[in-house]
Parts: sequence; C-alpha cells; structure tokens
Amino acid sequence: MVQFSDEQLKKVQEIVERYPDGKQKSALIPVLHLAQETFGGWLSAESLDYVASLLKIEPIEVYEVATFYSMYNLKPVGRYVFEVCQTGPCMVKGSDDIVDHIKTTLGIGVNETTADGLFTLKTVECLGACGYAPMMQLGKHFREHLTKEKVDGIVAELRAKAGN
Repeated sequence: MVQFSDEQLKKVQEIVERYPDGKQKSALIPVLHLAQETFGGWLSAESLDYVASLLKIEPIEVYEVATFYSMYNLKPVGRYVFEVCQTGPCMVKGSDDIVDHIKTTLGIGVNETTADGLFTLKTVECLGACGYAPMMQLGKHFREHLTKEKVDGIVAELRAKAGN
C-alpha cells in the first residue's frame, strides 16, 4: 500500500492550503510530483488513486492530468530519463538523429528502459529552450546543443557515476 509519511502529509496540507477553499484540485500537480518522487520515480494506479483520495477528487481527474503531462511516468523508468524535445525547432536542428543515436547506443526504443535499469528514453513536447536545440531534459537539468558525441559523453558520464 502506498502512503506518504507524516512529514509528507504535512507537505501535502501546506500545498493544499495555498489555494482557496474548495479548490484543492489546484494542488494536484505539485502533489503528483511529490508522489512520483516518493514512490520510486513513477505513478502507479494505486498512487494515483491515493492522491485522488487525499485531495478529495475523483480518480479520473488525477488520471487526466497524469496522462496529459510528459513529466509524469506511468510505468517504472530508469535511473536516468532522457527526455528529448521533438517539437519544430529541435527537429529542424536534428533531434530525430539524436533520438535514433540514443536508441542505437542504448539498444532501446522510445518509452523503453535499458535492461540494467539505468536509462529510459522519452520524446516530449517543447521544453522551452528552442535557442539551444536540439536539447533534452535529464532530471532537473537541460542538456543543450546536442550532438552524437555529446550524447556519447553524457552516457559515459552517467555510467561512470552509476558505477557501470
């Protein structure tokens, strides 16, 4: 059974209190972030239902948000998630080639995770850094002006960091 700690429940209450009475649904996005961080980097159906119960909203309202935004993972992901931008400016600058290179280098497809659980590849809509195309988000950081060589360096850096 998924459940927040007492400290996390206090945090949920603080988030909910930011919004007017009866508008607790407004807390959904930050509470989903907390749930994803807490429950292993992804949101199971059980965790989505749990968030709905905490916010006293219908589960479908939570599912609608969680399935709409690419920042939420609805299945287990690797330790490092490559979220490559696929909108116009990045595509013009070669993001398709970057995605293909990552697929070949890691031996996975989009929305797949390497067998060692280290890497997941996702394609996402605009990350708001068009001037740095092609780019991807890696955790809380952007990796910009990507080339195949830069991707190889990032993979090597993360493998070394993970001890692989």
